[in-house]
Amino acid sequence: MSAASADLDVHIILRRGGDVLLALRSGAAYGSGEWALPCGKVDPGESVVDAAVREAHEELGITLAPADLVVGQTVHARHGTTDHLGVFFEAGTWTGTPVNREPDKCAELRWFPLTGMPAPLMDYAAAGLRGYLAAPGGLSVFGGGLGPLTVSPATTASATRHHASGR
Repeated sequence: MSAASADLDVHIILRRGGDVLLALRSGAAYGSGEWALPCGKVDPGESVVDAAVREAHEELGITLAPADLVVGQTVHARHGTTDHLGVFFEAGTWTGTPVNREPDKCAELRWFPLTGMPAPLMDYAAAGLRGYLAAPGGLSVFGGGLGPLTVSPATTASATRHHASGR
């Protein structure tokens, strides 16, 4: 039996009121022709928070403060034989105006209402956004025989009770 491995990536849910910023992927990028959240891989030695801040700057030209990020959802996805673990961060504030800084990977940026997502929406982004709306801060699982399933986060009282009892 081989050891399990997964790609670790971050997705950025930029909120402007009831709208979310999506990118139309293009070129050789995975999901070309589909709408997705701004996202990217976590570099070796980098934290997921640092990766979200870096990706926001690289892809959108904006500055995110780590303290302004909230975990909106975590997604375990399987595409073929590859597992992905994605942390979907919500950001309601940032510095700068989002612009497309990766035209070789992104054809367009556009704001969409959270209740009216465009088609086609990348399956990974769709799973994260559905989970984010259904159980903010929870965990979603999908693809390759994994679900679909969304698990709600622990409540503060539940987390305190489990910690106090040693479970």
